[in-house]
Parts: sequence; structure tokens; C-alpha cells
Amino acid sequence: MKLFAPLYYRDFKCIADKCEHSCCIGWEIDIDAATLKKYEGLSGGYGDVIKNSISYDGDPHFKLCHADRCPHLNENGLCKIILGVGEDHLCAICREHPRFYNFSDVAEVGIGMSCAEAARIILSSQSYATYAEVGEIDADADEITFDSRVEREKIYKILQDTSCDYTERLNKIHKQYDICIPCDEEIVEALDSLEYLDESHRELFKNFSWARRQSGKDEYLERFLAYFIYRHCTEALDYDDFCSRLSFCFICEQLFSSILCKENDAVKISCIISEEIEYSPDNTYALMP
Repeated sequence: MKLFAPLYYRDFKCIADKCEHSCCIGWEIDIDAATLKKYEGLSGGYGDVIKNSISYDGDPHFKLCHADRCPHLNENGLCKIILGVGEDHLCAICREHPRFYNFSDVAEVGIGMSCAEAARIILSSQSYATYAEVGEIDADADEITFDSRVEREKIYKILQDTSCDYTERLNKIHKQYDICIPCDEEIVEALDSLEYLDESHRELFKNFSWARRQSGKDEYLERFLAYFIYRHCTEALDYDDFCSRLSFCFICEQLFSSILCKENDAVKISCIISEEIEYSPDNTYALMP
């Protein structure tokens, strides 16, 4: 099955030790069955270190070290598995992150904003609505009765219409899809109920308000929203599901805008929102109208 991605996807490459927000810190790293079999077949050298680092309590995973660091992250921010036994021994989650996949009658891939380098690329790219073939994937096309990509492209066309300002474009989308948006109090209450990786983000998210729009940041807001739509609306099962997912995307865009009024680092803020919300199914569903 052919695999497609936004043009900016080709620009992504892990920056490893140059990353200021390592994905090897703060996450439990599960080991897939195929890679576990590879690890169990290793003997001697760094292979023994890998085997001794695995916990079988629940799904197999690496035992995290102090400050939730992966045991295979060295002091220079490089992966000791790659250095010790080769990149082909990375488990699936490490090999794929921050990629995600959309499956319908076609297959699409994207890069997730919890990665700072991915966020930088997404927020700096105008090419979110243009796609290219980037390879093939072993998957079968799904039979669909609702093509969310048609609706997605309609929205992208509105978002890219520079004959009106960004707020007007958002209003057009709201009206066209009759989006039901909860009030500030409901959303702040929902945000407060989330489970956070970093408790300081709970207070940060309380800055949410539909009245807070950051002037001069429209391009960042547009690209942030387009990314969320690409990731979360594409696999909608029907029109109602699409509209519910679209409402979620608007809530996240407004959260991004609200925090931008307080802090100026768009890449950092988008990373925080991504890792705290969209990388937690429970948190995502809690904000889904």
C-alpha cells in the first residue's frame, strides 16, 4: 500500500543529542515482541546490558533510571543501543517516534508535535496541504463510507484563503460545520481533570479562554490547527464523528493561542500540548465534545 505524507515530512530527521527535549526521558518505553526476541537472542557485550534492563512486570519495557531516563541514554544524549548493537535493534516505538499513521482507503504518515524538531518543522512550513508519496507500508486499504479527507481539504482551502483574516477563516469553518464549543468554564474544568506528566502544566493550561487570541501569530495558529486536523480528523468514521474531532482540534488550537498570550515560545508550547493531551487517549477523549 502506498504511503503519503505532507511535504514537510521529508524534512524531519531525529537530531539526537542536539535535542533539548529528549523523547528518551519521561516515557515508559515498551518493547514489541519482534524486538524482544532479538534482545533475548543477544549474548555478551552490550547485549547482556540490554537484557538486564528489561522489566517483565506487565508488558515488557525498559526499567527507567533516575528522573525517568531510559537506561540506554548516555550522558551525551545518544542511544547506547545504537552505539552498542546497531540501529536495527531499536524497538518499534523508538524507531517510529514521533511518526503516526492514518489508515482509510489510503495510508498516510505524519510527525507528532511532542517532538520539538517535528514541532519546529510543522510550525515553519506552509506545505501542510500538499502531499507526496514517501514509500510503501504493509497494510490493506479499508473500505470506507465516509471520506474525511474530502472534508479535511475543504477546511484547508478555507484556512489558506488569505483574502480574509485568520479569525474570519475560523468563523467560516465553525459555521460550515456547526461546531459545538463548550464554554470556558467547562473546558478549564476538563483541563483540570486531566492526568499530567508534569504537574506545572495543569496551571499553565488554566490560562485557557476563548477571548485570548495572540496577534501576530496567525501563521503558527493556522499550522498548529492544520496539524491537529490531519492527525485527529482523518480517521473519522462519519460526519458527526468528524465534527466532534474537529471541535477537539479547535479546543487545542485555542489552548495554544491562550498560552501564547502568556509565553512566547511557540515550539515549546506546542510540544507541551501535544505530549500532555494527544499522546494520552484518556486526555484526548476528555476534551472530545
